[in-house]
Amino acid sequence: MMRTRLSMTLALGASLVAPSVVAAQTIAIVGGKVYPVSAPPIENGTVLIRDGRIVAVGASVAVPAGAQRIDATGKIVTPGFVNGASHVGLEEIGSVPATREMFARGRDRIAAAFRPWEGLNPRSVLIGQTRDAGITAIAVTPASGLISGQVGILRLVNGGVTDMLLRAPVGMVANLGPTGGPNATPRAETLLRLREVLEDTRVYRTRRADYERAQTRQLVASRLDMEALVPVLEGRVPLIVSVDRASDIETAMKIAREYGIRLIVSGGAEAWMVADRLAAAKIPVLTGAMNNIPNQFATLGQRQENAALLAKAGVPVTLIGNAEGGSTDALTARNVRYEAGNAVAYGMEWNAALRAITLTPAEIFGVADQIGSLAPGKRADVVVWSGDPFEFSSRAEHVFVNGVQTTLPTREDLLESRYKTLPPAYRNP
Repeated sequence: MMRTRLSMTLALGASLVAPSVVAAQTIAIVGGKVYPVSAPPIENGTVLIRDGRIVAVGASVAVPAGAQRIDATGKIVTPGFVNGASHVGLEEIGSVPATREMFARGRDRIAAAFRPWEGLNPRSVLIGQTRDAGITAIAVTPASGLISGQVGILRLVNGGVTDMLLRAPVGMVANLGPTGGPNATPRAETLLRLREVLEDTRVYRTRRADYERAQTRQLVASRLDMEALVPVLEGRVPLIVSVDRASDIETAMKIAREYGIRLIVSGGAEAWMVADRLAAAKIPVLTGAMNNIPNQFATLGQRQENAALLAKAGVPVTLIGNAEGGSTDALTARNVRYEAGNAVAYGMEWNAALRAITLTPAEIFGVADQIGSLAPGKRADVVVWSGDPFEFSSRAEHVFVNGVQTTLPTREDLLESRYKTLPPAYRNP
């Protein structure tokens, strides 16, 4: 009897863990309202997919014989959403430190060489629920410290990290938090420290050979950290600065000008106050629209119109989940479409909000040739929605990544199965 129960339990576990995959083939999504993002919407459009790539998008696309047809009549078809700042795969339970892989100790709060995706769990149950919400790519970000580490773009395919990784590094994260914040120092001291690191990286870049022979003064960061920062100084990798107060944003912009750094502002609670300057400097902002309650003095000017005001000023805006203070909780990564819906409710144009969670983050991170819009040659990351994706009641009916429709159990699925379908002896009283 015990052996029978054990067999039943193992079989159930296998059915939950094993992904349900429809093999890549020729697929035609027909009859829906298609939003390519890089082009105007198409009524009664068709998206044709072959071998994991988009081969045609339009209103009069011929569907090959034998293609799998998906009827999207009355539905909306979009590119897969891109979450521009996420801890999915790095965090299972926010309150349990042992399940959080986004924090690097570094040397004296400097962890520029840290690559958080290398510690990502590709079998995290949060990956399935994030993808089921229409998100097909994420920017995996580190957290805490003065320089937190590097950012990588991953696509939510089944497989290992190597299969998921699209491009890395696409950014370097720094924090200019206030006194008592992640750096626990006054602003001026934090800035002094950041300049010191950048100056020493300049020295290292021009005197590598001398450094290896120990013929330079002692530098504040490790060799690996400075190697990781060299592309930032050379403008090849942007510096993503987590900062909220308007004056702090201006300071970050000044540092970027001094060192020739490509800057991205993350959080940006008061970015609307300096929107014109950000637009003139072509500095992107990663922010949200779900919260207008300040959690510190640096966010006193926070407002839900922030994203709309930035977009109207011409700032490249990417909407991220739970953006307050740069926080990116893994459990809420799927809420990025609600950030977009709130942004629309507070003045952002609908198409601009869609772009802010698709093509704009793809452009910011240098992967727009692969993802972010529906166009021939791009990876077939496509979502069919039951209705307006920004409406709470709408759902993603079909999610394709690489032209493959994949289903993995979410945490909710696992809990429901545990308490509803296991034999009575295995249920909690």
